[in-house]
Amino acid sequence: MPFPKRLIVALVLATATAAFAAPTGTAQQAAGSAQCANRETPPPPVDTSEQPAQGQKAPTPLEVQEKPIGGDRLGECGLILPPNSAQPPAGMTAASWLLADMDSGAVLAAYDPHGRQRPASVIKVLLAMVVAKELRGDLVVTASAEDTQQECTCVGLKDGGQYTVRQLLHGLLLTSGNDVAHTLARQLGGVPVALRKMNAMAKELGALDTRAVTPSGLDGPGTSTSAYDVALIFRGAMKYDEFAQAIKLKQSTFPGRNGGTIPLTNDNRLLNSYEGAIGGKSGYTDDSKHTYVGAAERNGRRLVVVLLRGEVQPTHITAQAAKLLDYGFAMGPGGVGKLVDGAPQPKPNVVPTQNNDSSNGAAPTDPTTGRPTPTAFGTVGLPITAAAGIGLLAGLLLYIRNKRAKAARARRQAAQAAQSV
Repeated sequence: MPFPKRLIVALVLATATAAFAAPTGTAQQAAGSAQCANRETPPPPVDTSEQPAQGQKAPTPLEVQEKPIGGDRLGECGLILPPNSAQPPAGMTAASWLLADMDSGAVLAAYDPHGRQRPASVIKVLLAMVVAKELRGDLVVTASAEDTQQECTCVGLKDGGQYTVRQLLHGLLLTSGNDVAHTLARQLGGVPVALRKMNAMAKELGALDTRAVTPSGLDGPGTSTSAYDVALIFRGAMKYDEFAQAIKLKQSTFPGRNGGTIPLTNDNRLLNSYEGAIGGKSGYTDDSKHTYVGAAERNGRRLVVVLLRGEVQPTHITAQAAKLLDYGFAMGPGGVGKLVDGAPQPKPNVVPTQNNDSSNGAAPTDPTTGRPTPTAFGTVGLPITAAAGIGLLAGLLLYIRNKRAKAARARRQAAQAAQSV
């Protein structure tokens, strides 16, 4: 039985309409996305600290989020300011920086906030946050020989020496002890376990540019963070009283290796020089350059500032941070984005049923990104395809009706011919 020409034409037209109406979303997104120098990875290392061990491969770069965490503008690579804002202070040497309101989460200004950099010792804030969450401050920990053999800066632990977690946190945050970082990582279950907990915490916060590869912040294969992530991590850590109390100390005492106590002086210069300073952490490696995160409070308003891959000449990194804080306190409450209150949650797939009237023809979503899943006709092709199907069905029904009518006429003509005979 030959297929009706009208039906063929209807099918071809419907299919062509759906195909041409379907968006080329992936291509358009790729064309519209800016290609920033440090979108995927930090700059190449200047030494051998990030070479994988023999027989191992370097970790693959962390996934770049299609939609920047915190707002679309935070995906920009250069200077990001609210409309009609004053320019930031001169002399900023950091490759990435961010200034935000700690309480509201508003990002006031930034420069390449999601650009991937190395954290150096500011990653100790993430370690301290996990410690504050999991370990009691009065828990006694015994140092090991391995702890005392870490690449320094070091507090000076003694093999077999006993310290409370609170004392170790002071050594970690005030004087950036790498020996202390190793000790605390062991207490969390060992270095690999501690790193998994640190990275899980970062992911939970929404710090998806961050991968800790050492508990101390020493560089290693795959290390990564961003100014946006460091602000998220510091903001999260300040919600733990054990951390908040330790980070603001100007001085503390620590058990000496030969008995007695030794003084610990906080290496955050702003505690002594900046009005309202409430804590911060600095870091340095040859590859990361100078890094800093800190916070200050004035008139009930708390700001956090982050600088990554900065220099200390002609102005020290903490002095640059102070200038940015002054700039932020002079700004209004608006912003260019937001510090999120947790990682974005994927939208669940909705499986249409006969009783589900709420889908409104929506396309299924990807469980990882929460975005519409492209189909053969694109993300908006489903309604068009449905319309084409309805047209096809209508044509088929018309064809059947016409065939039945022709058969009925043939029967009537045959009956009339028989009667005439």
